[in-house]
Amino acid sequence: MKNMIFLLLLSPLILAADAKMDIYKLYQDTKFDAACQAGDKLLNQNKTDEEFVSLYAFSCLNADQLDKLAVPITYLKNSSESRANAAYFSVILMQKKLLLHALTDQYDLKPIKLPTTEYVLSTVFDLYTNDTTQKKRRRYNYVDPKDPTKNYRLFVTKGASAPKMIIEEYVNKKMTKRHIYW
Repeated sequence: MKNMIFLLLLSPLILAADAKMDIYKLYQDTKFDAACQAGDKLLNQNKTDEEFVSLYAFSCLNADQLDKLAVPITYLKNSSESRANAAYFSVILMQKKLLLHALTDQYDLKPIKLPTTEYVLSTVFDLYTNDTTQKKRRRYNYVDPKDPTKNYRLFVTKGASAPKMIIEEYVNKKMTKRHIYW
């Protein structure tokens, strides 16, 4: 009987560990959308496990689901690494919001100085804020300062409910990836 009670008490921990490993495997297999969606279902019950929260947040970041970073940012506070991750996610989320605001409402980003990251949105944010040409254009084309074979195209589409910001990545003039943010 004691073994049965012990097994019943231990089974939620085993299932939680399995779920975390499943999400980690999806992340390792670059199935970021699936990892982010699976993490959505488990985030609230694992909000004190900062390793899980970081894994979930990086999955959502790589899936271009940046709005889902807001909640993990608030949970990542107990260790130096977690706070660094929260700051990293905050910078990217703020850059997304500011860039979309600038593109749709002609908001001037010149006076704003933010840290930068290696994430594609940060690269394009930096290129846009350092652009000295006229800002009122439909499309913005930029060359990557670190790799001249890589280009970015930035534009906004007017959706039914809200505008969407799109960043297309090109290598040797062939589109390799499209990021859609709203």
